[in-house]
Amino acid sequence: MKSIRGIVLAVVILFSSTPGVTPPPAGITLIGKGLVPGTSLDKSRLTGNICQTGNPANCVPAALFGGFGSALTYTGHNNVYIAAPDRGPFDGLTDVPYLDRIHFLKITTDLDAPIPNISTVLLDTRLLRNERGQSFVGAAGSFDANKERATLRFDPEGIRIGLLGTIYISDEYGPDIFEFNLFGHLLHRLKLPSKYEISNPSDNPNDELLLNTSGRQANRGMEGLAISPNDRFLFGMMQNALIQDNGLNPGTTDRLGLNNRIIKIDLLTGRKHEYVYVLDAINRGQGTCEILAINDNEFLVLERDNRSNLLTPPSAPTRKTIYKIDINGATDVSDVDSLPAGALPADIVPVQKTLFIDLLDPVFNLTATIPEKIEGLGWGPDLRDGRHVLYVISDNDLNPNLDTQIYAFAIDRSLIDFEKQFLPFPLYPPWLIPRD
Repeated sequence: MKSIRGIVLAVVILFSSTPGVTPPPAGITLIGKGLVPGTSLDKSRLTGNICQTGNPANCVPAALFGGFGSALTYTGHNNVYIAAPDRGPFDGLTDVPYLDRIHFLKITTDLDAPIPNISTVLLDTRLLRNERGQSFVGAAGSFDANKERATLRFDPEGIRIGLLGTIYISDEYGPDIFEFNLFGHLLHRLKLPSKYEISNPSDNPNDELLLNTSGRQANRGMEGLAISPNDRFLFGMMQNALIQDNGLNPGTTDRLGLNNRIIKIDLLTGRKHEYVYVLDAINRGQGTCEILAINDNEFLVLERDNRSNLLTPPSAPTRKTIYKIDINGATDVSDVDSLPAGALPADIVPVQKTLFIDLLDPVFNLTATIPEKIEGLGWGPDLRDGRHVLYVISDNDLNPNLDTQIYAFAIDRSLIDFEKQFLPFPLYPPWLIPRD
């Protein structure tokens, strides 16, 4: 296996078509594609292997560089991004814990080069630790039901940067939102309303679903995180409906509810508001995977199924879609204890939702190898002609046989009322960044 220290990596992504979905608006152009091989190693300096519980022959290196497509955010300077891998390999069921981490990356798209033309350089890897200096881990069983601060299990799924350079990361296990410093040490825990919490945690997802009557669904917690351009508000998005929002068929583990919650948190006052996002469908493992701010009230939301022709056996994807949403005019449902599975009552207005990019549209001439888990969205620096750049990235679940795929879209300024987040200083030393 090869380390990617200082190595520039790139490649091609292909897409499939989705019947019945309209083409993207004129002014959205696919400008880049690339990949990071699934066998690449990170800069954690960890040694040894992590093996699947009960299957000691199925192992990956502890320093495997993967899963980081779970969350991606731009630092605002020098083409440097921060990425957060999720809970590691084997769904958190490992013989030794996977140590949670973040990566600093340099990502660039060369418009003058033929595809593959996205390059990714790994700059640094930093482990995530709690207030006591203990490492957060992906292990599903590393929790204390009675002591929140003794719980070390952490499944990073969303990442954004605050005004002063701190890093906000959402946790699918909790669900929680943690604030870290640049070196990965926990500074603050943002408390979510009790409606999001489960009473009976377990390392078995089916047990969690059957043992709880409220809170997030197992493996369907806070999958997306956004921050407003003025740095004041965080927006956390659940992957699927809460259990009490008729998220499940009662008495079963079958997903049912279409009405998903977005929570808005005022970082100055602590006030919270909640809005409803209505999923297109619930079959084929569908849910929302990311939210990215366009301005203070408009966002991009990534909605996908769990299908891919890269899976064994292959399964044709039907939804890998980016929507533009607007929370203006949406009803605040903070005080609504339970939402219906389907049609909302007349007094609840969901967020407005319009198609922005259908990643399976044949107009992009990409058909065959879109990954199952398209999960990360991040803005890049604008192009010289003023167009905005949107990076979309996949999560390979730290599977050495699956590459992390990255692609870039150029978006005409006329299509969105974009506001750039103000980040006053570089978060990675410019003199340590390799030149193109």
